[in-house]
Amino acid sequence: MSILRKDPLSDSWVIFSEERTIRPQLFIHPETRPPMPVASYCPFCPGHESDTPPEIRAHRPNGGQPNGPNWQIRTIPNKFAVLRVEEPLRRHGDGIYDSMEGVGAHEIIIETPNHDSDIVSYPLDHLVRVLAMYRERTADLTRDERLRYIQLFRNYGFAAGQAVSHPHSQLIALPIIPSSVQDVIRSVREHFDQKERCLLCDIVSQEIKDRSRLIFENDGFICVCPYAAKFPFEAHIYPKRHQAYFRAIADEELPQFAQALQIVLKALKNALADPPYNYILHFAPNYSGDQYEKLQKQIADEFHWYMEVIPRVTRLAGFEVGTGCFINPTLPEKAAAYLREMIASDPASQK
Repeated sequence: MSILRKDPLSDSWVIFSEERTIRPQLFIHPETRPPMPVASYCPFCPGHESDTPPEIRAHRPNGGQPNGPNWQIRTIPNKFAVLRVEEPLRRHGDGIYDSMEGVGAHEIIIETPNHDSDIVSYPLDHLVRVLAMYRERTADLTRDERLRYIQLFRNYGFAAGQAVSHPHSQLIALPIIPSSVQDVIRSVREHFDQKERCLLCDIVSQEIKDRSRLIFENDGFICVCPYAAKFPFEAHIYPKRHQAYFRAIADEELPQFAQALQIVLKALKNALADPPYNYILHFAPNYSGDQYEKLQKQIADEFHWYMEVIPRVTRLAGFEVGTGCFINPTLPEKAAAYLREMIASDPASQK
């Protein structure tokens, strides 16, 4: 028997086909996890700072010169940026077609000088520093009134789009609000208009009460397999405190978020034999500027930031691309139960 569920955030439908449900081990096959290409040279490693664009920001607790060694975290412009902050913002129309100059930003956050490090093994205080860099860079870019939406993401593994194996995250700032984000805005706005409550706050409350899809919980965050998960073992991390922007996360919340992120990534690693994955930070659009003051206050009440973690163990096929509906062979309740088992069997996760 199949079950259809509607995603309350995107309004997209997901088909859970129980006849197609398979054990987690059967998601693990070489086709879904091609190895990263082996390279003898890495531009992100210490000693190669002059081979990258000049750094935007770096964490050097023991001092040192910009664009030199002795850094722990380093943020640089992407050498092959898809958008550049130096471009002017000019819009063009050609009949029914619209275009604009490629203004924006594309940054790389090099998370560690250690090429072979793994985010699940970072000391907690180091991951906190990485997340603090996320907060700093997103806050800085929102000051640019030309930029409407910021997407911060991490690609892990060749099948997930990782081109350089050195641990890093990326940030792209756009002069437009993507249609998928507009869909979420419509959903959260309709919910707020009807109930005068944040949709994600309501989801957090329901998931804590229900617990069948809960993976992990601490004082500040919950990790769940979402009700209408589009992908097998998809996980979301939600802050319990309402906040529309990641830049609003408090210092005392960063270690709690770091703990939740590490635990869910390690559970996925153990469950699916180190799968490729993407994680994505979703937060409200940027409405900086006096003319958007009213809209800025409105979105702050309606939106609630969250992180999406997507193991890349299946592929989108023609049906998903053509309809916008997704087929998931694993119910989120079963995936969450299995991930809880992974956490319970890992002594390090119990600390």
